[in-house]
Amino acid sequence: MSTPSPAGPNKVRPTNSEPVRPTTEPVGRTLSGPPAVPLAIDVRNISKNFGDFTAVNSVSFSVKRGEIFGLLGPNGAGKSTLIRMLVTLMPPSAGTALVNGFDIVSKANEVRETIGVIPQAMTSDLELSIEENLLIFAKLYGVPRAKRAGLITGLLESVELLQWKDKQVKNLSGGMRRRVEIARGLVHEPQIFFLDEPTTGLDPVSRTAVWDMLNRIKATRDLTVLITTHYMDEADKLCDRIAIVDHGELVALDSPANLKASIPGANVTLDDVFVHYTGRALRDAIQDASVADSPFVIPQR
Repeated sequence: MSTPSPAGPNKVRPTNSEPVRPTTEPVGRTLSGPPAVPLAIDVRNISKNFGDFTAVNSVSFSVKRGEIFGLLGPNGAGKSTLIRMLVTLMPPSAGTALVNGFDIVSKANEVRETIGVIPQAMTSDLELSIEENLLIFAKLYGVPRAKRAGLITGLLESVELLQWKDKQVKNLSGGMRRRVEIARGLVHEPQIFFLDEPTTGLDPVSRTAVWDMLNRIKATRDLTVLITTHYMDEADKLCDRIAIVDHGELVALDSPANLKASIPGANVTLDDVFVHYTGRALRDAIQDASVADSPFVIPQR
């Protein structure tokens, strides 16, 4: 791994030094001045060990309410384990996190009620219509009967699928199916939205449509988004701030513009930033492809 160039707090740490811990913004009103921006996610020195292997090593960062926050890292960097802990599918070995003010260990049920989760693998029922898929989730989440029809109509309008609501999901294009997944994840009106590589496998036009839709939904709802992606242009376009993890540790954290400015050279891209902080070594692993590879699938015990 190349040694990062000097940068301000919350950005990077040099190799073989103590990690720089991002400053956690206070919740509520400060002693003087305007109210501080409340936190949607507050990760506090969280770690996860599997036997002698440390997958996540004392990571701390915070996500402000209303942000689109990107979590990037090479395969095997620890981001999937980190996300599993944040969505309460896996307990941490040490440390903790607050999601919407609830502790992921002691208040896991409360966390689940306030988050929406969209896995990379599309999981809508192919034999049901778009509307039926959303209706099932509304019932599962206890959305009141009187509220369901109006809520589902509004969501389908937001993702531009209202005219197709009676169509079976199996007859939709990949981009349309992804929009169904996003609408379904919002049916219980979560405050925090976790998206795992939401545009993987989509053509450029469909990818751009998903980007525009996410920005439009965020602008009209009290919604914080944490997104993982391997598309650097996607992270650059969507995210207010980006955290890069590697070997289980936080190695960079700032806005896309500041991250690019921290790298010497002209016309620096986010791809350059990613390579600079994670290195060029391939992370090879032999395994069978599986839906279980998603960080949002409950691991088998």
